[in-house]
Amino acid sequence: MSILNETEVAAEPWLEIVRRKVGNLRFGSVQIVVHEGRVTQVESTEKTRLSDAGSVNGSSSSYAAVKRKI
Repeated sequence: MSILNETEVAAEPWLEIVRRKVGNLRFGSVQIVVHEGRVTQVESTEKTRLSDAGSVNGSSSSYAAVKRKI
């Protein structure tokens, strides 16, 4: 197992993907999948928080939260 220095980490293409996904999220998570020491997949899940009245942009909904897989 090797530890990458800052220059090597900055050159990793997956890092920009993670930054973009985190920057686009308001509520949610970003998951990094590693296989044999290499990043093979980046997933993000976004959650939409509803008000106490259960509406998003004025429309009624019976769900407490809406999940969208990106």
